Amino acid sequence: MARIAPSILSADFANLGNDIAAVIDAGIDWLHVDVMDGHFVPNITIGPPVVRSIRNQCETAGVVLDVHLMIEKPERYIGAFVDAGARIVTVHVETCPHLHRTVQQIRSAGALAGVTLNPATSLSTLDEAYEIADLLLVMSVNPGFGGQSYIPASTRRIAAIRERLDEIGSDAYLQVDGGVKPDNIRSIVDAGADVLVAGSAVFGRSDGRTIADNIERLRAPLRLSV
Repeated sequence: MARIAPSILSADFANLGNDIAAVIDAGIDWLHVDVMDGHFVPNITIGPPVVRSIRNQCETAGVVLDVHLMIEKPERYIGAFVDAGARIVTVHVETCPHLHRTVQQIRSAGALAGVTLNPATSLSTLDEAYEIADLLLVMSVNPGFGGQSYIPASTRRIAAIRERLDEIGSDAYLQVDGGVKPDNIRSIVDAGADVLVAGSAVFGRSDGRTIADNIERLRAPLRLSV
């Protein structure tokens, strides 16, 4: 079954440890950390100290800290995030004029290297990433804020990337971030995604549902027979 990677962007930061404990108890093995700088995207979120503060809790449970750098000049901070506990670091093609060098920097620091692009960026910008990335991320919303709706054209982009990965025999993860909900998660996975980032769909507490309830609602469609 595809992995669900809860994004702490939508968690309750006043009770962050409890929210992380809840997703761990629900069997999650990846935790997604959205890092925004207020320049590349119109929001400011968190830095290495927050990653470091949750590192022990995640490592004790065997949970991978998956850090997505939506920031300008990410090479300045890769080492700090890996030192803080990131095991996957993803950068945007739009911010990396020397992508090979940045990917090498991530790996040299001791993490897996992810590469992503915004919804309006041509897939051709990934041509040089297929052979070098450990993870490719499709942004299915315009980055900056949680709770946005999935952009339908993203499904075609996921399928195209999956086709290329299969053609070259790559075992890189194909991750999707943005607007993942119970009513579309199956079609996203059918298109080829194997890691689904979900924020409000996991941490939202509408209708009295718990975090465990929300994760089960995301997993249920994935168990249905084709």
